[in-house]
Amino acid sequence: PGSGLSSSAAFEVLLGTIINHLFFDGKATQPEVAQIGQFAENVFFGKPSGLMDQMASAVGGMVHIDFADKENPVITPLQADFSGYALCIIDSGADHADLTDEYAAIPREMQAVCRYFGKEVLREVSEEEFYVNLPALREKCGDRAVMRAIHFYHENDRVPQQVAALEEGNFDKFLALVKESGFSSYMYLQNVIPAGRIEHQEMAIALGLCQQYLNGRGAYRVHGGGFAGTAQAFVPFDLLD
Repeated sequence: PGSGLSSSAAFEVLLGTIINHLFFDGKATQPEVAQIGQFAENVFFGKPSGLMDQMASAVGGMVHIDFADKENPVITPLQADFSGYALCIIDSGADHADLTDEYAAIPREMQAVCRYFGKEVLREVSEEEFYVNLPALREKCGDRAVMRAIHFYHENDRVPQQVAALEEGNFDKFLALVKESGFSSYMYLQNVIPAGRIEHQEMAIALGLCQQYLNGRGAYRVHGGGFAGTAQAFVPFDLLD
């Protein structure tokens, strides 16, 4: 409880896996179980989640997932040497309960940008075309939607770099990219402080303390969808206590 480790997705995948083996002879693949979990969350629970958390929970381990074809995502296992570091998940103490609208606003604003270009997903819009149309996008979709789209382009460029760093055994570069990703989430995706929250900013406090205690070492970032839940930190063993 309170771990924030994609808990709804993990629970959906757990139930799906049990039902698959008890009543379906294990014929559903784990990616299919993940898709079923997302459907349950979107349709029955009413939360517009993507597929990443379910897929990561279903297939396990460290993986790179390409969602160009949502029905058939390409999943590539990755190997990484974490020697010298602990991966810590830090409970910020914030509650997800009243934040469904905050989460829903992210895909809604992204979709508004897509509709301007007549596309279904932002991946179909070139970064150059996006920036050429920036003044009109700001007027039609609002600045926060534009900022969130900028995060999308930055993050899509960053993920292949992270994969390459791990494959090359360059863990320092991977950590630097984790920090970049976290800063981009905070600054552009804006999924750390719920709109209008002044007195309670638990996630921001957690990230600020990570920066203070790590003091330039390791890496840290908001975990998952943000706003509440957890921060993720790669902590050198000598700082772990």
